[in-house]
Amino acid sequence: MRQITFTDEQVKQLVYESIYHDHHLVRRQMLTLFLKAQGYAHHEVADLIQISPTTLRTYLDQFTAGGLDGLKPLHDTGKPNRLAEQHAAIIAHLEAAPPATLKEAQAKIAEASQLKRSLPQVRAFLQTDKLRRRKMKQLPKDGDPELLRAQETFRVEQLEPLIQQAQPHTVHLFFGDAAHLVLLPCLGYLYSLIVRYLPSRPGRQRFNVLGALHAITQERVSITNATSINAAAVCALLEKLATHFQDLPIVLILDNARYQKCQVVFETAARLHIQLVYLPPYSPNFNLIERLWKFTRKTVLYNVYYAKYDKFSAAITECLSKTHTTYKEELETWLNPKFQSFKNAKFQP
Repeated sequence: MRQITFTDEQVKQLVYESIYHDHHLVRRQMLTLFLKAQGYAHHEVADLIQISPTTLRTYLDQFTAGGLDGLKPLHDTGKPNRLAEQHAAIIAHLEAAPPATLKEAQAKIAEASQLKRSLPQVRAFLQTDKLRRRKMKQLPKDGDPELLRAQETFRVEQLEPLIQQAQPHTVHLFFGDAAHLVLLPCLGYLYSLIVRYLPSRPGRQRFNVLGALHAITQERVSITNATSINAAAVCALLEKLATHFQDLPIVLILDNARYQKCQVVFETAARLHIQLVYLPPYSPNFNLIERLWKFTRKTVLYNVYYAKYDKFSAAITECLSKTHTTYKEELETWLNPKFQSFKNAKFQP
């Protein structure tokens, strides 16, 4: 065992650097030497720090040659990263046809660089560029360019100006839509040691909710039934809006469902002085209330079995009644009036 003498000043510095140095490797080096200074044998120090005897001898050699300052520069930079040297070419190859799994990424990296790397190395390489597994999303109507242009025009020229008018409370802006919730199992994900099952049931009993969601205050007005949503239900919703929000002009954004875009609805809206604005076709991404329906399904329908229709409808009603209490904080993020644009969408080849 080599004999190395540490001065009192060096021991004090070892204690300080082992706690406060910015680099974790230097802290480990300093702690290693501190234990050596306390008289521990080489094998004891190696076991305590969880390093190899060779690494311990390297630390001691660096200390003998250059003192404590000889440890801090971290001279050992390791082997050059050959993947990093071909970084741009590899990323371009991956983006040309993105892989679906780590094994596919491993193969594509080998194609682009002629370098075979393990799956952990591939994962680390992808993470350095925030290349993560992303779920594919749909574009409306096969990504029809004309439709996408119409959506972008609507967002810029109508939707965003309406949001700006509603924020200082110069108008009441609502988003309207119907949710047709069916008494059937809604299967979702669970963290579980085993696969779990929901009982299935015959029939297709529905609980229909026709709602209007305020874009700013998140207040909700709705009509519910167990039969169907039609033009009469839409007119009833307009009547409720006119009754509860008389202080400012009302604007209601709707999709192009036939029962929402018919003469009786036009006449009722005109009589009640409610402005109707219709979304471009295939544009659920611009309808704020769609997020409320998704939240409701996620909260009370996924992975839950309802044996009776009344319990099913009661759970939905209770969830919607708590949007301003129990779920208020969570829904502030869900119902933020910012809308997805497909202007710079990247298509999968």
